[in-house]
Amino acid sequence: MNSFIYHIPTKVYFGENQLSHLGEELAGFGKRVLMTYGGGSIKRIGLYDRVVSEIRRAGLELFELGGIEPNPRITSVRRGAEMCKEHGIDVLLAVGGGSTIDATKFMAAGACADFDPWDFLSEKHARIDRALPIVSILTLSATGSEMDTGGVISNPETQDKIGRLDPKLLPRVSFLDPTVTYSVSPYQTACGSADMMSHILEVYFCMEKDLYMLDCFMEGMMRTIIKYAPIAMKEPDNYEARANLMWTSSWAINGFINGGKRKAWSCHPMEHELSAYYDITHGLGLAILTPRWMRYCLDETRLPKYVQFGTNVFGIDPKLPPMEIAERAIDMLADFFFNTLGLSSTLTDIGIDDQKLRLMAEKAAGGGLQHAFKPLDADDVENIYKMCL
Repeated sequence: MNSFIYHIPTKVYFGENQLSHLGEELAGFGKRVLMTYGGGSIKRIGLYDRVVSEIRRAGLELFELGGIEPNPRITSVRRGAEMCKEHGIDVLLAVGGGSTIDATKFMAAGACADFDPWDFLSEKHARIDRALPIVSILTLSATGSEMDTGGVISNPETQDKIGRLDPKLLPRVSFLDPTVTYSVSPYQTACGSADMMSHILEVYFCMEKDLYMLDCFMEGMMRTIIKYAPIAMKEPDNYEARANLMWTSSWAINGFINGGKRKAWSCHPMEHELSAYYDITHGLGLAILTPRWMRYCLDETRLPKYVQFGTNVFGIDPKLPPMEIAERAIDMLADFFFNTLGLSSTLTDIGIDDQKLRLMAEKAAGGGLQHAFKPLDADDVENIYKMCL
């Protein structure tokens, strides 16, 4: 088992009516605020007006950048970084889901650099020496970007979707009000839940020695998603369901469950290629890929982890033959994604054919998959993509 350092200094305001603290928190970083958001849903649900009111009440100067895309583009990052420089922004306020928060993270870093923000993500891997402070208001439970050090940005010109971690990108303060997610559609709730599930599975399925306590924690989070995602889809204003999903979203990827594990993730690099080329919803791509990846990786060496997953997460009878438990567990996960959550089950269903599979496989395999749960090369990744057709 590896040693590790765990340090997540994000201050979280969790629960209803916590936005009354927004002005004081922003004011602690300066006077000029750049608020970023996506397609305008925050205006439809009244959140925009509440946020602006709190900012005005605190006597702060507000600037805005809307229109941040799902699978956020480097063009939005560039616009935000330039606005920060032009207006002398002191703090960035991201109001949205993972896409808005991810883009805002790299705006904050780009505002403190004299080069193109894409250099942070490209092969140049430019150092992030400094970033403006970030505050987030979460509107969608999915990526966990409100409480982690990473972000993923797309570049349509190069057809790349690349992520990066850096402690300077961590939000200083995050507001998590489950009532804000009442308006999230069943489809987006399902995709967000699949994303959370994948974050946990990427860590859970690992050949390094685990802390028993962290395995129990991960199994509990997965059971939480399985229990509350369908409730939230059917009863969108169910506070208990939304609160459980929102807090699980943060803890699924804030580093706590890693416990020093160093194995590379598998499904995320494969999915990043799908959304880079086809601009699909990230959680949907992960849902399609994950059961196929699990089936492809199943062998006698890795079987015990599948048995543990099947018995502790889905309650499969431990007296059954181990391989039967493993196969049932994969089937039950697929059933959860495709029947309970109602997500499309194949790439063909969402308009993706075999034309770019090899190209995507080669790019995904170059992202460290030789160090994953089961080492994968381009041929392996292509085979997994084909299983998804």
